[in-house]
Amino acid sequence: MVKWCIASSKDGRFTGVIPLGEGKGRLFDKCPELIQPELVGGKKPRCHFLVESVATIALLMKDNEEEKIREKNIAKHAFYCDLLGQASVYASYLSSIAQMLCDDAKLEEIRGELKKQKAKPGDMAVVIVEDINPLDREEWHDWWRAFRASLRPNKTTKEKMLSIVDGEWISPSKTFPKVKGLAGVGGLPTGDVPVGFDKEAFCSYGLEQSTNAAMSEETAKAYVESLNDLIRKKSKRLGNSLCAHWFSGEISDEEDPLAWAYEPPEQASAAAELKAREMLGAIRSGKRPDLAGSTYNALLLSGASGRVMMREFMQGSFETLVKSVEGWFSDLECVSRDGKGLARLPKFMAVAGALVMDLKDMPPPWLQRLWRSAITGIQIPDFILAQSVIRCRIDIIKDNPANHARMGLMKAYHIRKGDTSMQPYLNPDHPHPAYHCGRLLALYARLQRSALGDVGAGVVQRYYTAASQTPGLILGRLAANAKNHIGKLDGGLAYWYEDEIAKIWGRIKDTIPRTLTLEEQSLFALGYYQQLASRKGSTEKNNEKQNDMNKEENA
Repeated sequence: MVKWCIASSKDGRFTGVIPLGEGKGRLFDKCPELIQPELVGGKKPRCHFLVESVATIALLMKDNEEEKIREKNIAKHAFYCDLLGQASVYASYLSSIAQMLCDDAKLEEIRGELKKQKAKPGDMAVVIVEDINPLDREEWHDWWRAFRASLRPNKTTKEKMLSIVDGEWISPSKTFPKVKGLAGVGGLPTGDVPVGFDKEAFCSYGLEQSTNAAMSEETAKAYVESLNDLIRKKSKRLGNSLCAHWFSGEISDEEDPLAWAYEPPEQASAAAELKAREMLGAIRSGKRPDLAGSTYNALLLSGASGRVMMREFMQGSFETLVKSVEGWFSDLECVSRDGKGLARLPKFMAVAGALVMDLKDMPPPWLQRLWRSAITGIQIPDFILAQSVIRCRIDIIKDNPANHARMGLMKAYHIRKGDTSMQPYLNPDHPHPAYHCGRLLALYARLQRSALGDVGAGVVQRYYTAASQTPGLILGRLAANAKNHIGKLDGGLAYWYEDEIAKIWGRIKDTIPRTLTLEEQSLFALGYYQQLASRKGSTEKNNEKQNDMNKEENA
């Protein structure tokens, strides 16, 4: 994280200190660094190139700094200026920086400005020349690669091994850099190693440490830094793991389907689904050939005992991903509790949270399977459905508001099982009697409330569990009670209930099931929920219509 930018003119004058990122610092994609063996391998202290601490660049140190540390920083400063001089042969603007930093008077001026802005000796900085930031230029890249190669000691062929990455003969690195950013998902604050062999049981053929998975220092550094960059910029937390993803082509944040799956756009409930459809149309019509050949890659990562754990790897075409995400949103659509329209599409973690009382209780394998279902379009696992049914039953018995994400997840399960008749709203023509058994219980509950008012524990609290498992034993008993309730209603409302109940019994006919399987219990729950939402929506519309008529009469 680079916090300060020290500015120089083309003739080597100091022109100011600029805080980056509003004082919080800024990340740069191309920061030249030396790995630890290169830093400590020389007879004199070494430092990184271009980006270093202000203690090294400007010799900003504490007034009471130890003499040993002071001498070390002075030596590193000299090394830094020497690097600038060597690189200036290829990038001439670097000579202005070297000229400024080798002038004691100008260094004193720089330190004064850094102190004024309350910079700390350990803060990282970069020096620019007017509008030229060396980190954004490439003239020095080839020189830097050659310089780093010159720091490596010569190895004999006996010490070389085949790299497991590219198959080249390399001098294997015995240790690996650490992956940062996994502290919140089981990793260590200091970082975790992607490859480590610190136990005898992990080693073989007499090989020590990371020679068991031979890679050059350059390769190890490259993939660790790439992974760190992905974790910083393209990762989201999914329970006890992070999902880091990337694409083979250039995909903007606005066109990233995985970002929609994490958190659908808020503008409208179907905004993400519409975006996906538009993008699919553009790919298939040939308007976006850049997207047609692109692929996606997704990693689920966590930390475990100081090591990086890769829980899942998914890969596929960009078009398939967009289609899967569109299907995920479409399958999750369900009517809102008040019946006034579709509920807002839930975030992925809201769907996962609908399965447990607390997200901390969510087993990682469940989350992995659910995430795979979301972005690949595969069938939702049976254990996910079972947990949804249990949580739904608990909410109904406790008279808690229905969870939209949970109802949408049960609906999505049946759609992916091939139930083409399943809809977001009430479906009076659904072919399965279990669905209509749920509708019937909802109607009996509304009937009781209309006839008796709020009587505490009603039909639902007393009978839902039994009715959703053995409707053949319960619904007949409720039908007898319904006749008594209808007798207490006024003619119009009584006729309406009789008609609705008759329609539902007409769909069930004589096929009322004695017992229901797990899948059938979820159909029962969906029928119950959609019937209640439909009734609420109809009541709201009737009330609005009556209010409009009253206003007209008053006028």
